[in-house]
Amino acid sequence: MRSLFNKAIPKKIGLILLALISINGFAQKSDSELIKEIKDFQIEQDQHYLNKKTSPLSRKERRNFEGHQFYEIDLNYIVEAKFNKIQEVDTVELMSSSGNKKYYQPYAKLTFNIAGVACELTAFQSMRLRETEEYKNYLLLPFRDATSGSTSYGGGRYLDLEIPTTNTITLNFNLAYNPYCAYTSGYNCTVPPKENTLGVAIKSGLKAPAGH
Repeated sequence: MRSLFNKAIPKKIGLILLALISINGFAQKSDSELIKEIKDFQIEQDQHYLNKKTSPLSRKERRNFEGHQFYEIDLNYIVEAKFNKIQEVDTVELMSSSGNKKYYQPYAKLTFNIAGVACELTAFQSMRLRETEEYKNYLLLPFRDATSGSTSYGGGRYLDLEIPTTNTITLNFNLAYNPYCAYTSGYNCTVPPKENTLGVAIKSGLKAPAGH
């Protein structure tokens, strides 16, 4: 999936919408439906990186790309979170992989439990994308966890979210993906802030690429 929060606004938005439909419809879907949607997401991930029109990889990198490595699908990593909108907001600077700064608004605190561990993450709204009608309701959830730097990418992973109409939101960590910077150079990927580091292991979604 080409993230909304990589170098450019994506042309291909279908997979993101599929993921968001899956998240927002979690309570109404059976386990088999959820598993199918996650498998579809995994297939789309590989296709996106192999397609020369959408891939962030160079021609040589695409030839050497053998597909993503995923954790086993685990529906225990689909959790309901409280969506606590931040009332007093200000623009913050988040560092990028290239050493530049990117500008976001801390939009909401998300509180939830995984494996009996209380967790909190901050979801951010891009100051760039919020000015675009098509993407103004999207949020970035960058995070690290206890797997970061070992079985998952040390630079952290992302979830793309849509602003909910209620005070709860479903987080499906089976859809957690790596920034382009995990695979190639030349991208300006947002680094998760320290506050978005979880003490629990999120063994779900994409693993680290080979060599990381």
